[in-house]
Amino acid sequence: MDVTDHYSRGDLLERLNAALVADGVDPNHPTIEDLAPYDQFHGRGLEATVEMADALKIAEDQLILDVGSGIGGPARYMAQRFNCRVKGIDLTPEFCDVARHLTRLLGLERRVAFEVGNALVLPFPDAGFDGAYSMNVSMNISNKAGLYREIRRVLKPGAWLMLSEISEGPGPDPEYPTPWARTAAMSFLATRPDTLRALGEAGFEIVHSRDTLQESLAFGARSRALVERGEKPPHRAVQLIHGEIAPQAMANTSRALAERSVVPIEILARKR
Repeated sequence: MDVTDHYSRGDLLERLNAALVADGVDPNHPTIEDLAPYDQFHGRGLEATVEMADALKIAEDQLILDVGSGIGGPARYMAQRFNCRVKGIDLTPEFCDVARHLTRLLGLERRVAFEVGNALVLPFPDAGFDGAYSMNVSMNISNKAGLYREIRRVLKPGAWLMLSEISEGPGPDPEYPTPWARTAAMSFLATRPDTLRALGEAGFEIVHSRDTLQESLAFGARSRALVERGEKPPHRAVQLIHGEIAPQAMANTSRALAERSVVPIEILARKR
């Protein structure tokens, strides 16, 4: 199984529309808030996207790159919040198809666009972007040095790169499946020091870095409390994307976080 097969099961739009109807939402007229439980496919969902955006200074009409854009939740959020333009790239064609559809429904197609492509060979010219971000993507990429060099290539001098990723922690190896990998053979975790070193070697200056493990543990506790009360959790993207393996993937991730097998990190860097 390759990465695309892990994320794409077919009929994603139909499954999303059914989930929206179950939430009492007209799938032809959703809002960004309606979509947030499903289109923010990364740890802590919209909460993490908002925190990332809070750390950035983005001017109106600047062009931002979303590496591994999924079905487009973060890109649409950034475009609406900052009135900027966002180009997303993702390896999974179904994700890009659904991302374009949702973007049209929200009337953001003039500001947000998506392309199918490989993050190691970005289909963009040199020095075209004012900033770039990537959320829970590098765990599927073994050639991290190549990833960071390629992102640097398409950034303007002095432009920023924000990474919100899952790093290798000091605990035991995680069990699989997880949301990012069906087996260990699909998972390429790096430690936070290794990530910082690779970014530096690729030509980035580190502005700040932190781990967000406590935030992730607290988010998980709040989500479990909601479920125990019979309510829906705020983040339902894993269930939408992965279906029957979602419960095991989420349980394995919760265990990995508790045992520090994995540690979520956030790194802001600038192109030297």
